[in-house]
Parts: sequence; structure tokens; C-alpha cells
Amino acid sequence: MPSSELRLYNSLSREKEVFEPLVEGHVGMYVCGPTVYNPVHLGNCRTFVSFDVIYRYLLAKGYKVRYVRNITDVGHLTDDGEDRMSRGARLEQLEPMEVAQKFANQFHDVMRTLNALPPSIEPRATGHIIEQIEMVREILNHGYAYEVNGSVYFDVETYNAANDDRYGELSGRRIDELLAESRELRAQGEKRSPSDFAIWMNASPEHILRWDSPWGAGFPGWHLECSAMSTKYLGAQFDIHGGGNDLKFPHHENEIAQNVGACGSAAGARYWLHTNMLLMNGRKMSKSDGNTISPEELFSGDSPHVSEGYSPMVVRFFMLQSHYRSTMDLSDEALQAAKKGYARLLESWANLQALEAKGGAQNGTVGKELTEGLAAAYAEMDDDFNTPRALARVFELVTRINALQGGQLSLEEVGAEELVQFRDGLGTLLFSILGLEDEAGAAGAEREALDRVMQIVLDLRQQARADKDWGLSDRLRDALAGAGVTVKDGKEGASWSI
Repeated sequence: MPSSELRLYNSLSREKEVFEPLVEGHVGMYVCGPTVYNPVHLGNCRTFVSFDVIYRYLLAKGYKVRYVRNITDVGHLTDDGEDRMSRGARLEQLEPMEVAQKFANQFHDVMRTLNALPPSIEPRATGHIIEQIEMVREILNHGYAYEVNGSVYFDVETYNAANDDRYGELSGRRIDELLAESRELRAQGEKRSPSDFAIWMNASPEHILRWDSPWGAGFPGWHLECSAMSTKYLGAQFDIHGGGNDLKFPHHENEIAQNVGACGSAAGARYWLHTNMLLMNGRKMSKSDGNTISPEELFSGDSPHVSEGYSPMVVRFFMLQSHYRSTMDLSDEALQAAKKGYARLLESWANLQALEAKGGAQNGTVGKELTEGLAAAYAEMDDDFNTPRALARVFELVTRINALQGGQLSLEEVGAEELVQFRDGLGTLLFSILGLEDEAGAAGAEREALDRVMQIVLDLRQQARADKDWGLSDRLRDALAGAGVTVKDGKEGASWSI
């Protein structure tokens, strides 16, 4: 595949940087996964599809990638201090781990449907309590935390004093702003400062999820799990940490503090990547006002917000049309446009498969255009994984492919080896990197049968034209047009499309 220097936007430095992994040829990437107390949100799907493309592209560039994406099944509290898993268990009338398994299964089903590759490692917070307790010990030993009544809190002011006011570097918030904005969770009024946060919480007698610790029975803070698991599987310092924009503060800000507090000033991720939010009909998704849709409703069409169900690949293609750092606005009109665009892309891909170079000169005019256009698409991916601009380059190539198929451009201007390399490179980009699937190819038997029938019809029409039976020829053409089939006559014969 064409190769150039990969640059990515680092949320920490707020600028694009050349990507240089810690270990040549290897990448460690951690992405915050779902909290499995309810069904996965479509906005989360957008984030995980974005990082799936990033993962795929790093693999395609030849890196050996360890992709860690966690499952949060403890410690993520509601505004009134209740564990989200415990609340989910109460509402579902199930054990907390039943809730976790139910919604983890649903999450995995949706991601498979969207053709997202599984991560290398998918650790659960409840499976790493020992590591989290040990990290709390290290933070205490370094003087960045204190214990009160069985709970342990991270001391933000002490951390800032020892680390050049580092707290807030990711989110861009100053400590005085954070103090003014801080809200108190229930049972956390014992903190020395409102900016401090819990890394281990004392469990009340009725709390379901609880573990023994040196500070008494309790459970880890939500932020702690990602620090402990990223460190365990990727080391004290690693390459990439990703997640949604909404996690910058407090979750990711607190992760940075915990990693430094436990492992030293150079600990944690070197590059931070954040996806932007998914809107619907120009507004934030909200259950309270009905402006929401689930992945399943989007696929089935069982929602007042869509006119029909959309295939998972149309949905994925729609997501790829926005850069991961840009907001994305979901609407029925946008999905209709994506459906048409994706059909056009697959039609062009089928046309490309049918092309055979006819001894054309290597580096002919059209061959060079195809090669350079494909290189430009890959260059867009090297520019912070810019999928919409890469697709725009691809659709420029679609025009040329269709012109070759229709005879408007000559195959004599494309060398046989050039055509093979172009086909392989485009296929890698569309299917291995962008993660699309040839849905027409998936229904191969039906397509082949339709192709055979259409070939019979086109042969009959061609025979009518040869016999100068223009009436029959026109009737066949008009009947096909009435059925939504367009017949194109070219130098290489007639072709059809829906």
C-alpha cells in the first residue's frame, strides 16, 4: 500500500504530531470501553467504529498493535453516588454480573454487526481489583492520596504542587475553575478539597459490589480501573489512549494524575485521541425528549426518526463520512444519501472486478491517474485518519473506473500490472482499513443469478439491434428502465446498473 508519514492530532498538545511509537514497529493503544449497565448508545458505537478504523489502519501500515478496550462493570457512579451496575441490577431485578453479561453480549453483537474487529485484550474492571488496590497503595506511598473512614482520595493540590500545576493539562481547565465547578457526590463530603476524587470508596453495608482492602470493604473509583488496566497490559508508558470527548474531564484528566501518581512523571499515554459527539436531527440525543434511536432500531427501521431500516454497512459508511474529531449529525436524509453513495461505490467496485487490461502500456495516462489518486486517498488517512477526505478521493476514482467500464476512457492507457496493484490497493483501503463489506458480494448467489438473467436480456437486445429490430430493442430498454435498470451502450458492449 502507498505509505507516507502518519500524523495525528494529540489532544494533550492540541496540535498534529508525527506518530513515533515507543518501540519501533509496535503500538500499544488503550480505548475506554462501555459501562455495561444498559444497552450500548449509538454515540458510543460511533466512537468504537472510529477506533476500529484507527486500529485497522495501524495494522495495515505494518505495526504490531496491542489494542486494549475495557469493560466497566463496577465503580462508575451516578450523580447521587449509586454504582451504575448496582442501579442496573436493581432495575433489571438481576445480579450485577448478570446485568454486565447481558449488556456486554449486546454490545459485542452490535459491534460485530458493524464489522468492528475485537480488541487484542478486553479486560473487565471486576477482574482487576488486585491491580487497582496495588495502584492505590503506590499513590498513597508517593504522597498523592489520603485515607478517610475507609475511603481513599487523590490529593489534587499536592499533585499539582509537585508537578508544575499539571492537573487540567488535557481538558484545559485551571484548578480554580475546577474548584468552582466541582459537585459533591453523596458520602464524599469528607474530602479535603472539592477538587479531590475517590480512588477507593468505602462500601456501605447494603452495597452489593464490595471487596476487602487494606482500608476496609469497598470498591474502586471509576477512574482508577483504566489506569490500572492500561498499565498492566501496556506498561507505565504507552503510545495511544482514546475515548469520547466527554471523557476528557474528569475521567481522562484523573487517569493522567493517577498514572503519574503511581508510576512517575513520564507515565501514561503519549498521544491522546478523542472522538466528537453524535447529534440527531441537529440536536443532542436525549431520551427525555424522544430525540434518540438505538442501533437495533436504526437497522430495523422501527423508529419514527427513519423512513426505513438501514444496513449496518450503510450506517458504517455514513459514520466514515465525518472525521472522528468532528460532530456527526444523524438524520434520515443523511442516511438516504449514504445509502445511495454506498450503492454507487459497490457498483464501481463490481465494475473494477470486471475490467481486464488489454496489454496497455505501464504508466499510461489513465494508469497514472489511478495510481496517484489511490496514493492521495492513503495520504488522507495518514493525515489524522481523515476518512471523509479519503472517501472523497475514492469517489474521484469511482468516476474513472466507471468511465473505463463504459468505454469513455481506454483500458489501453492502463498496464495489466498497474490494474492489479490498483485493485488490490483499493480493496485493502475499502474493506481491510475502512472495514466496509461488499454487501452485493455477500449476496453472491443472488447477484450471479441476476447477472446471468441480465446477460440473456442484453444478448437478446444486442441481437435485435444487429437484426435492426429497433422496436424490440427499444421495448427491452424501456421495460428494463421501468424496472429501475439502466442500460449503457459502450465500445465494449452493453452494461447495466440499478
